[in-house]
Amino acid sequence: MSDRIFGAVGLILALGYAWAALVIEESFLSDAVGPKAFPLIIAAVLGLSSIMIFLKPDTAPEWPALPRLLEVGASVLVMILYAILLPEVGFIIATAVAASYLTWRLGTAPVASLVSGCLTSLGIYAVFHLVLGLSLARGPLGF
Repeated sequence: MSDRIFGAVGLILALGYAWAALVIEESFLSDAVGPKAFPLIIAAVLGLSSIMIFLKPDTAPEWPALPRLLEVGASVLVMILYAILLPEVGFIIATAVAASYLTWRLGTAPVASLVSGCLTSLGIYAVFHLVLGLSLARGPLGF
């Protein structure tokens, strides 16, 4: 029963995400793909996945123990804080902190997590900002 609820909530979320993508106003200077394509692809994948979960639920789902649920909740909180703090501290710092925490919680040693988070942040920044020319949130340091 919990899988069907999860699938239904995911489908509602996908529909809401698709609607939000469709109401994005396009500039006359946009590229051929436009700003709606990527969010619509995400909405489609989420919607199809949710339909599969709803139609073929696990017969005997096993819920994680309370400590594991709290860890998942902490990771969700980190992602929410990431979205809130991104405009304030900038892409590189916010992404480095979030990626470091998440890799640490996935089992990497603390120092390796910090290195991995920083390299991930710099790598994504290089690809999206320097190579593709996309605008990313600038922090107090100007990048």
